[in-house]
Amino acid sequence: MTPFYDARGNIYAVVAPDAVRRAGVYLPELASQAAQTRQAWAPQAIEAFCAWAPGTQPAGSKEHRSDGLLVGPFQAAPPFDLLIVNTDGTLAERSGNGLTIFSQALSDQGLLSQDEACLLQVHHDKSDTPSPGQTSVKAAQVEGVAGFWLDLGKPGFGPAAVSAQGTGEVKFNDRDVSHVQPLAALNPAWQRSQFVRVGNPHCVTLVEQASDLPANEQMRQADLNQGLTHIAYAMPTGAGQPCPAGINLQWAMREADGRIASRVFERGEGPTASSGTSATAVACAAWRVGWVAAGEVKVVMPGGTAPILLEEVDGELGRVSLFGTARLMG
Repeated sequence: MTPFYDARGNIYAVVAPDAVRRAGVYLPELASQAAQTRQAWAPQAIEAFCAWAPGTQPAGSKEHRSDGLLVGPFQAAPPFDLLIVNTDGTLAERSGNGLTIFSQALSDQGLLSQDEACLLQVHHDKSDTPSPGQTSVKAAQVEGVAGFWLDLGKPGFGPAAVSAQGTGEVKFNDRDVSHVQPLAALNPAWQRSQFVRVGNPHCVTLVEQASDLPANEQMRQADLNQGLTHIAYAMPTGAGQPCPAGINLQWAMREADGRIASRVFERGEGPTASSGTSATAVACAAWRVGWVAAGEVKVVMPGGTAPILLEEVDGELGRVSLFGTARLMG
């Protein structure tokens, strides 16, 4: 039976490479080769492991049983290679909740040390950032809850960091941020956005009222869903504008000191209950515009609250870390 894990409402199936092959799906021996040939196997793997069995899909549920598929590990000892497959068959460079889930799966299999950091290597086929992307993971507890700290490294900011094209520049809190015209055309309140790369690309739109945060139900409605898909997804599903490789979309509002409310529309998936790298990007964007100081920031999403640690060095963010927890679903 395929194991499914839940991390703050984000659900992934975790499957070993041999299990993919036993299902009759072609998969190369090396993760690097699999990433470069993903069109030959990824859609079939999603269908094999993430599709609802006939007659079992609950009314009003998403098209698939999970938000994606984690294929790995490709080794019996660290560092561990893996592939993060979106339900549209594309590969993600990084997923905070996905890596949290993969860490929990490794721990359940007795492969993850409880005392030392472990390196996870995500292979992908994107041309604008190196593959594999590396993330150091360490088991930890926060406020008595067992989970994992993910070291996501130093963030990048601005259009160049995410290969965005054709965006304008505006002011927000006396800081320079971006104007993404297709977003502003969908909602006049979505005028100011901060691009962030935390191993994968994000566009955080800054709003000042809770009513300007789109609900997941709204983002699933045809007109808005079509507009957001056009922006977030790469061609041919979307337009690849402003980012040819696609972009994860978030909306953020300052709730209180050190606390940011957020919503997420993921490239390759659509509206989600939560996203670890999205939460991290939101915290970084909030720091960039002066909403929060360095230290611990809590990002509140429909699926739960993500603790983020921002470490500032000489006026810049030198490192950001995400704490995540996951559970095996029954």
